[in-house]
Amino acid sequence: MNLDVLNDKQKEAVLKCDGPLLVLAGAGSGKTRVLTTKIAYLIKEKGINPYNILAITFTNKAAKEMKDRTISLIGDNLRDLQISTFHSFGLRIVRDNCDRLGYDRNFVIMDSDDSLTVVKKILKDMDKDPKIYNPKAIRNKISSCKNEFISPDDYEKYTASDYEKIVCDVYRKYEQKLLKNNSVDFDDLLILPIKLFKKYPSVLESYQERFKYILIDEYQDTNEAQYILTKMISAKYRNICVVGDIDQAIYGWRGANYKNILNFEKDYKECETVLLEENYRSTKNILDAANDVIKNNKNRKDKVLWSKKGEGDKIEYFRAFNERDEAQYAIRKIKELQNKGVSYQEMAILYRTNAQSRILEEELLKENLPYRVVGSFYFYSRKEIKDLIAYLRLIHNSSDNVSLLRVINTPKRGIGLKTIENLTRKADEAGISIYDAIDSGKELEFKKVIEDLKKVSENLTLTELIDKVLDASGMKSELESEKSLESEVRLENLEEFKSITKSFEEREGLISLEDFLFEISLISDVEEYKDDSNKISLMTIHSVKGLEFDYVFVVGMEEGIFPHINSLMENSELEEERRLCYVAITRARKQLHSKC
Repeated sequence: MNLDVLNDKQKEAVLKCDGPLLVLAGAGSGKTRVLTTKIAYLIKEKGINPYNILAITFTNKAAKEMKDRTISLIGDNLRDLQISTFHSFGLRIVRDNCDRLGYDRNFVIMDSDDSLTVVKKILKDMDKDPKIYNPKAIRNKISSCKNEFISPDDYEKYTASDYEKIVCDVYRKYEQKLLKNNSVDFDDLLILPIKLFKKYPSVLESYQERFKYILIDEYQDTNEAQYILTKMISAKYRNICVVGDIDQAIYGWRGANYKNILNFEKDYKECETVLLEENYRSTKNILDAANDVIKNNKNRKDKVLWSKKGEGDKIEYFRAFNERDEAQYAIRKIKELQNKGVSYQEMAILYRTNAQSRILEEELLKENLPYRVVGSFYFYSRKEIKDLIAYLRLIHNSSDNVSLLRVINTPKRGIGLKTIENLTRKADEAGISIYDAIDSGKELEFKKVIEDLKKVSENLTLTELIDKVLDASGMKSELESEKSLESEVRLENLEEFKSITKSFEEREGLISLEDFLFEISLISDVEEYKDDSNKISLMTIHSVKGLEFDYVFVVGMEEGIFPHINSLMENSELEEERRLCYVAITRARKQLHSKC
């Protein structure tokens, strides 16, 4: 293999194959190149079977890129090579061992909206006011507990108020409902493998024997469950390479623990550490600003980004009268750049909170400038798409009460709330699913539709099945009869969904409904529907991590906005704001504009 394309530090990271390795990779320092080259080197030069390698990253997009780049280096179709997200990896373990975990093979993965629906239903059954017992806050608390391995019984020991006792009760009922519905949530995909390994040491050993070489990307973003899972699998051979950057740890609010990367050298005393400090993205002036911001943080490993790209333009600072003046300044600069031949897709406006996009959008619309708000609405979260997926999930698993309740009267078929309440009560009293409780009325007609779809699904491709579902359910005819712009857009989205199934079939061959549902369950919560047209990107700084643009505008840089008001009293929170600022600055390749 030719390693001459790597710099000395990158080469050092690739050649260190045995034992633990910590690679501290600054922004734009080529960490993906290091990871993919290292995998290729293990296979091609060290003779390691791809079956024995596990590489984990945080998004499906990053996993796909890593696999594609590895294949381009080796030239083989590496089917046995496990490159995936933590959740995809957890799902594979759960699927292979579902009987040991108490689940049937056709279990369903609930997304965050489904989990929220379950919590709302439990609160309603308990006759609790959602204004006092906020369903979203309770769902988030349950998620937090699960990721810290706090069971309902454990949580009960620490309840000190009536509110916490209700939360504990909801948590317990939530877990019972999931098991009864043969469902798991996203947290379970990380928690269940750990429970499995603790209960069945022989199963853990089989995974340790398989995955003798482990590579983890973005290690600073791991939470407690991901940290434990990684430690358990790597414990036998200790050939673990983690890559990350403490200065880009910006997900503390969702459970990530940056101390995992700081403590790696304590966890693996024999580990070697390599620093990647050469930046291939930005100019010196941009990197100097990033270095000057982040050096004020105490909880970090010292490193200094540098570049061979030259000094570059100075950072442009603009002090605006108000947020509208700020937006108009950005637009003036965007027009100047566009007149010089810069495409809109090379420009991004970054902000601290989603609420800041409103005035930016208003001003861009006035000037008729094309833009997209990244992360504002996921394709898989659109109502018609979620309805279609609910039908598919119900065909796959009729015990899925959440999906049934979503579509039993969608489109409208005269099944009222009273009927649904009676069915739910009947199912609860008999200890069966709502689907099994249906035996008469219009709801029985609905059940017959699902039964018919179940039968035909065995002999149809995915795309053909979706056509059948859209026709048999009445979804398509309802939207066609509306004859509105909104219904036309919804029909287009449903057609687009069919193009997704077609691409799955082209890529994977004829795959089962089960495999397809698992795949889309893993992407629907985290991946935005792709829009590759030439538009200015508007997004929060949290959303921009992993991306880069030639020209970047960071707006709202004033105390109380960025840094956020919630950070002003806690030093640890202020450090995270600096890390956010570091991420924002290092997205720019050629020019950075800072405004307040």
